[in-house]
Amino acid sequence: SVFVSREETEPQSVAPEVPRENTVRPRKRKADVAIVSNVGVQRAGRWACNRPDAGYTSPQRCIPTPDQEEDQPVSLINVGFPHYNFNNVFVTPVRCAPLPALCWASKDVVWNNMLEKDRIYTRDVHVLEKHPHLQPKMRAVLLDWLMEVSEVYKMHRESYHLAQDYFDRFMATQRNVFKSTLQLIGITCLFIAAKVEEMYPPKVQQFAYVTDEVCTEDEILSMEIIIMKELKWSLCPQTPISWLNVYMQVAYLKESDELLIPRYPQSTFTQIAELLDLCILDVRCLEFSNGILAASALFHFSSLELVENVSALKRVEVEECVRWMVPFAMALREVGGSSMKTFAGIPVDDVHNIQTHASYITWLDKAYSYQDVELERHVGCPVPSGVLTPPKSSEKTEESVRVDAALLKIRPRIPTPYPQLGTFRRSAANFETDKTTANPN
Repeated sequence: SVFVSREETEPQSVAPEVPRENTVRPRKRKADVAIVSNVGVQRAGRWACNRPDAGYTSPQRCIPTPDQEEDQPVSLINVGFPHYNFNNVFVTPVRCAPLPALCWASKDVVWNNMLEKDRIYTRDVHVLEKHPHLQPKMRAVLLDWLMEVSEVYKMHRESYHLAQDYFDRFMATQRNVFKSTLQLIGITCLFIAAKVEEMYPPKVQQFAYVTDEVCTEDEILSMEIIIMKELKWSLCPQTPISWLNVYMQVAYLKESDELLIPRYPQSTFTQIAELLDLCILDVRCLEFSNGILAASALFHFSSLELVENVSALKRVEVEECVRWMVPFAMALREVGGSSMKTFAGIPVDDVHNIQTHASYITWLDKAYSYQDVELERHVGCPVPSGVLTPPKSSEKTEESVRVDAALLKIRPRIPTPYPQLGTFRRSAANFETDKTTANPN
């Protein structure tokens, strides 16, 4: 080891020499020159701002910024004051929120978000006009098959309704789709919806298996990218079943309850969901928003007053949809619906959320037969179509008497905490009665 003395390590102090006149100063580094020049520019800018004869300059320009963006020109009115544009940032909701006070968010923000989704996620009722090779019955058969697949894999109702929304919106972006491609598009939409909604979604191999090897795994994965790009990755609509879930929770809500845990009867929810599933098979359902579809289905099991309270919708907003849904409600009441199903591995309190399959195609044919009867009844009727008025007893035909007799077979009342919920509505004529009751003036 080498030891260095302290005298060698410490520099010796040397008296500074007085520079002479001809001594050359050391050259500064480029960084020092840049800093000095920058300081000079800043001082010059401040002096220019303080000069009385200098033109007006925004005070912000006296402070150097990295981007040195130029000020936007400001238009002045004659008196010399700048012209300001005021925007209303306090958005007034179109429908007042019927939700109770929430502990995790503002009820107005949540409600407005739901309404905004209904406005943004638009559907095209004339979607099949872009595909001359397809028929409305083909769409109904495909959706019926998707419900069957959903039940086999114990998927939620929300997953099926998401798949139906993806399918209709994707078909609206395409043209001349052939029948041979429908199954691939449908099963891919259900595959996407399962990944969005389900905690443990089925694998792509399982979706390919249910197609009986018509669609391969690679085809499903390729179609997945195509669909999501066409939908612009907008995959979170407010579906009819989610609207119904909110309406039911509000209808059965007590003062001490919150919306986090549903309190409504499962059987009532399942019956209304069956009516929604049946109506969605008809392509005309795309004419109405999802919120109105759910409210109209709820009306056929309750009253106009309840629908207005839980949805904030007025009679004129749901009147057309209620009239259109009457034949489907009549067909569902005639067949009696289906009983509650149980699934292995599914908790009892979550059974109603599992999508089920029934003979919806047969029920749809019955609904169309009731539609034909209604059309024959209203031929030549002087009453405007927007008014829900029952025909005179003297004008009833034999066929209409048969239909009215079927309307009297009302399901037994379900005991519920809300007295108006649980009874199946009879016909569109009840809508006029509820209107008079709700608006006595």
